Amino acid sequence: MALAPELVTAEAEPEADAAALAALADWCVRFSPAVAIDAPDGLFLDVTGVDHLWGGEPALLADFRKRLAANGLPFRCAIADTPGAAWALAHYGEAHFGKESAIAPPGGQGELLSPLRPAALRFDQATWAQVERLGIRQVGQLLSIPRGPFARRFGRAAMTRVDQALGRETEALTFRRPPSAWFARLAFAEPISAPEDMARVAHDVAAQLCARLDAKGLGARRFEILFHRVDGQAAPVEVGLALPGRDAARIGKLFAPKLEAIDPGFGIEVVTITAEGVEPISGRQARLDAGRETTVEEGLAPLVDRLMNRLGEDRVWRAQPVESHVPELAVGRAKPLSSPLAKSSARDSQEARPWNPATPRPARLFRRPEPVDMVLAITPDDPPSQFRWRGQTHRVRRAEGPERIGEEWWKGAIEDADVGHVRDYYRVEDANGGRFWLFRAGLYGDPDVPPKWWLHGVFG
Repeated sequence: MALAPELVTAEAEPEADAAALAALADWCVRFSPAVAIDAPDGLFLDVTGVDHLWGGEPALLADFRKRLAANGLPFRCAIADTPGAAWALAHYGEAHFGKESAIAPPGGQGELLSPLRPAALRFDQATWAQVERLGIRQVGQLLSIPRGPFARRFGRAAMTRVDQALGRETEALTFRRPPSAWFARLAFAEPISAPEDMARVAHDVAAQLCARLDAKGLGARRFEILFHRVDGQAAPVEVGLALPGRDAARIGKLFAPKLEAIDPGFGIEVVTITAEGVEPISGRQARLDAGRETTVEEGLAPLVDRLMNRLGEDRVWRAQPVESHVPELAVGRAKPLSSPLAKSSARDSQEARPWNPATPRPARLFRRPEPVDMVLAITPDDPPSQFRWRGQTHRVRRAEGPERIGEEWWKGAIEDADVGHVRDYYRVEDANGGRFWLFRAGLYGDPDVPPKWWLHGVFG
């Protein structure tokens, strides 16, 4: 402080810096769908295939620099064929080229890397110390060493760093969001904020992406739109489809109800959309007769899509058979429009057979059986003639059974297979036409396990 009284100091806040870097990574989605964090102070953006949206790499980099400068962020940027070369030019290129940004021509990163310091290759501390002892001051001097002597002297890790920078070896990046090749973007001359404008651009950007999917014969199960505000914040909106689709009008209608929750702030200047779960779908040519049969895509699928996006995906499902003797384990949840005999549950990796029509199950199966009392039944195995459930007495008019079901002792869920783990089920109908599924656990006359009656479900 005595030597530099104008120096301003502040406590280091690594956690706050990491949070700010993550927020900046989310903001950069407007430039690339694939952004990776290079802690503690850097970002990697994969701009392959998106630079044409700005008119080329120079225009993209100029727009990026302008926006960072407007927010008061110091920066150095570079574009190259490899992450290693881009990192080196961004961190050490300014000293040699006198620029805050650089663009390496395709395949020309080696020439630009040659005058830089060896530290630009991101060597570890031991390798860097050895390079310093040898008096090597430029990357070009390292590149002139044959590969064999280089690997023996500096190690395989240093050789990998050189190969990654020159594009001889790929480098794996951990992207903050899974990268998607199916990406579209719209930018506006003036920010928008009106709800009807947001709905219109949501349809327009979806149409742009769906046109690409249609050209390849593909569809997607999930679409996500990001509304990028002028203050740097991004508001995401996501919709899912029960079946892969590419109908922009239908997708726009699914987005419309969710746009009411978006706060445009001082305006939205960029909208981006990504598609996930992309897979081939076959086109269907409409028949000329007006009375043709309605397909799932035209009839049930749009309804399921609206319900899933309004209520939540976990609340819309279809009952699926599961291979199990225990009734409450014989039903699993499946996607609403999936194949009826698809794998239905993590408990059952085999394909389940359909339910046996000779032993029907109730339309409403209780999560847990409910106890009944005041049961009148002729021992030992006759169905009940009367029972009381939820305070109401029911007189049985018709009955079928018993259907004996034992618990799955062979799976190790229970230690023995005595009568306490056996149920006798009856389908009964009361005097008012109500149909119930009752079971008796235990046998009459057994002093160790007295019988108890339970109601497990109702029909209709």
